[in-house]
Formats: sequence, C-alpha cells, structure tokens
Amino acid sequence: AEEKNAAAKQTYSFLAPLTNEHEIIKKRKTMELFDFYKGKRVLVTGDTGFKGSWLVRILHLAGAEVTGYALKAPTEPSMFEILHLGDTIHHVDGDVRDFAHLKQVFDEAKPEIVLHLAAQPIVRESYRDPVGTYAANVMGTVHVLECARQCESVRSLVNVTTDKVYENKEWEYGYRENDPLDGYDPYSNSKSCSELVTHSYKQSFFTDGRCAVSTCRAGNVIGGGDFAADRIVPDCVRAAEKKEPIIVRNPHSTRPFQHVLEPLFLYLTVAKAQWENAELAGCYNVGPDDCDCVNTGRLADLFCETWGGGMHWINRYDGGPHEANFLKLDCSKLKKTFGWKPHWHIQDAIGKTIVWSKAYLAGEDMRKVMDRQIGEY
Repeated sequence: AEEKNAAAKQTYSFLAPLTNEHEIIKKRKTMELFDFYKGKRVLVTGDTGFKGSWLVRILHLAGAEVTGYALKAPTEPSMFEILHLGDTIHHVDGDVRDFAHLKQVFDEAKPEIVLHLAAQPIVRESYRDPVGTYAANVMGTVHVLECARQCESVRSLVNVTTDKVYENKEWEYGYRENDPLDGYDPYSNSKSCSELVTHSYKQSFFTDGRCAVSTCRAGNVIGGGDFAADRIVPDCVRAAEKKEPIIVRNPHSTRPFQHVLEPLFLYLTVAKAQWENAELAGCYNVGPDDCDCVNTGRLADLFCETWGGGMHWINRYDGGPHEANFLKLDCSKLKKTFGWKPHWHIQDAIGKTIVWSKAYLAGEDMRKVMDRQIGEY
C-alpha cells in the first residue's frame, strides 16, 4: 500500500496536487483506470460533440490509441476545433448512418473497446427532424452493434443513451433500470429504441462471452465547451458574454444535472469492469445525488450568483413542444456495483463550467484548462 501511495504521488503529473489520504486513494483508482486504457485500441463515435471531445481527451491522457468517428463538429464554435483534438487522435469524418463506411473504419482500427456516443441529442431538434433523429439514434446504434458483431477484436462496448428513455409519469422517485422504457418525444423515444436494439443484439449475438455490452443512461450534463442551442447552460454563457439577461423557457422543469466528467469516467469504468468480468455488463443509470436534481430556475440562479456582474434571468415560457417537467434517476445499482459517488455537486459543476467559459472568453490555452479540470476531477 505504501508503494502504491508513493506511485500515486509521482505518476500522471496533470492530476491535481494531493492534500490527504482520501485524495491519494482516489488518485490511485484513477491511475488503475488510466493504466488499463494505456495502449488499448478504443473507438469513440461522436467524438466531435461536447461529451465526445472531453472523452477522447481523457483517453489521450491515459495513453489509449483512439479512433474517433463522427460528423463535423455540430456547433460553431466547437470544443473539438478549439482544442485541435483531431491532432491528438485518429479522427475519421463519418456518419453512423453509413454502415459501409463505419464497417471499413472498424476493419482498419480493429478496436478492442467501443464507446458509442454519436447521436442527435436535442429534444427540440427531434421535433423539427424526427426522421433524421430516428435514423441517427436507432439505425446508428444498429450499425455500431453490427460492426462490433463482425469485428472479432471488440471485447467491450458501451452504448450511451439518456435518462429520458423511461416512461415518465412525473413521479417523485427516481427511475430504476427495470422501469418501463417509452420516451415521449422523438429524441427520447429513439433512445428508448436504442436501448431495445442493444438488448436484442446482446441476447442474440453476444452471449458467447467474446464481447461484453452495456448501456449507460445519463442525466443532463453541464461543463465547459458546450455550445449547443436549446440548452440552459450554453444559453446562460451566451447571455453572459453579451451582458444580456438569460432567457429561461421553463424554470420549473426539474432535471438531474451533473458535470460532464462524472458520466465520462463512469463510461470508462463500466467498459473496463465488464472487460474484466462480463457478469458486470448490463444497463446503468448514471446520475447525480438527489441534492443535484434541481429545476432550471434554480440552475439559472446558481449560474448568475457564480458568474457575478449583475447577471439575472427572465422567465419566458414559450409553450414549446412537450418536455418532461420532472425527471430524476435512481443510481443505487451503479453505486452498489462500483462503490461510486459523485465527485462534484451542482455548485461545483457550475463553478467549473464558468471557470472554463471565462478562460475561453479571455483567450487562454484551452487544452491546458481542460487538462487541469480533468486532473482536478
């Protein structure tokens, strides 16, 4: 134990300085995770997106051989382009709806681990383009799973869906993994379908133990580098940059908010765990504690308080398309299986997001900022 603690103090210099024994233990666990991924061939779909960009940076720091597969960055600006992440991994421009091209990339990269994040992720966009949403989120998943079925090198696959896959009855308790699936809007429903597709493939083609398959149902994530439209925190940052009031469309909708690094490290943990023990493969809710399940009005309050400068928000309910008013997850299974608990609560997540955003607006080296926050986490 003393030797491991000494190693934890010396290895991975980007990690934050240690101040107590608890942090040394956390760092040792991080080292074990990073050591597992060092040299592993990992394919990440959706690497140009918000979560994908953070994920491929973590894997690069761990020493993995990363292949990213995605369309051009979906926003302008985009974190993938700001940090020039394409220079640090092998990125391939592609669409998961294009099976032949995706299969070619699998054949060439021969991935051992697949992390499937590519999706059309915006609820309101799914109302505008339901066909494109289903094509990306359902058939895209089919194509990834079929490629993994035909690629003998793949040993671990994680499909990332959403907390919105459940039939939402606006109950006070958190939804559990065995509750019925039936997302309401085209985005949520397409992700429910993605869960069912994954389960079918798992039962039909992956029972031989060659490849372990899991799904992770994550709540709303926030963090620096999210430039998407129709998301509360990016809207807050854009308003702050312009020194304008924040427009909140529905301040009473309650969501489980967490910093983006929380689910990403859990995806990596699940992929590692099921590689080592296939019995751990399954479906997992990935969300924060109950104290971090807040409504968007409270989230806007926290943002304004932390940003400063007299920021405030305005309630402009626009009567837009149906979205759930109350939604949270029960993450007992995840906590029991992996002994996990959130590192950062909602105030920390907002604070880290604002630090990143202010650094970006000030023209700082954002790759250093990103690495520092990964180390702090």
